[in-house]
Amino acid sequence: NSCELLQEISLGHVVRNWKVRWFVLLQDKLLYYKIEGGKKEPSPKGRILLDGCTITCPCLEYENRPLLIKLKTKTNTDYFLECCSREERDSWALDITGAIHAGHPVQVQELHRMKNSFKLLENISLHNIVERMYDSSTGIKLTRNLDQGNRYKETFTGSALVDWLISNSFAVSRFEAVTLASMLMDENFIRPVGVRSTEATRSSDPSEKFLDDSTALYMFAESSKKNTSSKEEVHFNISELSGTIVKQGFLVKQGHKRKNWKVRKFVLRADPGFLHYYDPTKEDNKPVGGFSLRGCLVSALEDNGVPAGVKGNVQGNLFKIITKNDIHYYIQASSKAERVQWIEAIKPLT
Repeated sequence: NSCELLQEISLGHVVRNWKVRWFVLLQDKLLYYKIEGGKKEPSPKGRILLDGCTITCPCLEYENRPLLIKLKTKTNTDYFLECCSREERDSWALDITGAIHAGHPVQVQELHRMKNSFKLLENISLHNIVERMYDSSTGIKLTRNLDQGNRYKETFTGSALVDWLISNSFAVSRFEAVTLASMLMDENFIRPVGVRSTEATRSSDPSEKFLDDSTALYMFAESSKKNTSSKEEVHFNISELSGTIVKQGFLVKQGHKRKNWKVRKFVLRADPGFLHYYDPTKEDNKPVGGFSLRGCLVSALEDNGVPAGVKGNVQGNLFKIITKNDIHYYIQASSKAERVQWIEAIKPLT
């Protein structure tokens, strides 16, 4: 079979020092060429056989080189490739991963699905993430940054936090990592600094409040280590929490008073039928809200335009639950398929 040329571009490659190389990705190998006089030489300088390779992206082993891809061959040789931008790095990583698994089309399909996947860990703890972020050796690297002529100490960029969350296995895709970062910001663990990141928080779309961007700056919030709350505790009857768990996962919910949108972990129980939601920033694993599903109405909302009762420019994958006491809950799923799954799971319990 003839090899297919996917992409070619100039990337960095390290043995003991960094050198500019021109890379060409084929079906089963990565060729690299020297560049002389602005042109690549006709014969490759070397090759990386992709069979049995493992890829790490993002790779944070070099503090001053955040745009790395690491390849480890089956003979345990390490290659580090540096790209020009985060988008370029992620595009190359996806194509290289696809070539590594070329003989397994199901895995390739799964990789493309995961690129925009949304499935946060069920036992996620924002407190644990923040503690790891503070770690002096493996935590997020704090740097000085310039924004609109102002200097900020001990900050990190949006894209650096997304890379760190993926690298530390808190998320498997950038979409997931942005969702986590938004949760950290909503719960006052981190805060925006500078013009770009601060302006983004005014967006009515929850998915655009945190920027996966190398020019958007963030820092730890003053109260992030304390994170005390003066809210009254909500008490629930033990019987309503004793039902069989039918479904659970993270959804975005509109608040009743301030009408702001926050990520909550929802747990659907049967016998008796209840839907409870939890604040993922809390360690005690107690619901912050919930209601009986008996007599409830559940329905999908139109994806075109902002439905009545929804505050802000929040649209797409929304559904509404109306309790028998006429309390309206507006909830957003990550996809149409997930919305259908939740509605179908809730309906038999009403």
